[in-house]
Amino acid sequence: MALSYKARRRWSLVILLIGLPLYIVLAVTLVDLIDRPPVWLELLIYVGLGFLWMLPFRFVFLGVGQSDPDTPPEE
Repeated sequence: MALSYKARRRWSLVILLIGLPLYIVLAVTLVDLIDRPPVWLELLIYVGLGFLWMLPFRFVFLGVGQSDPDTPPEE
């Protein structure tokens, strides 16, 4: 089932305003469980977790920054 443009915009806002801060807290808590790894390893963990965060939501954010394709063209 494909989401409409407006639904994708709304879901992208929900994901960015609620989901992303929750994911950041979860990632910091996860890294904190390990006894403070070296800085380079900690950076790699955060980059990896940041990349993994976007994978399930790539289709929600696809084309959200463009104009609404469902509106009729203005003359």
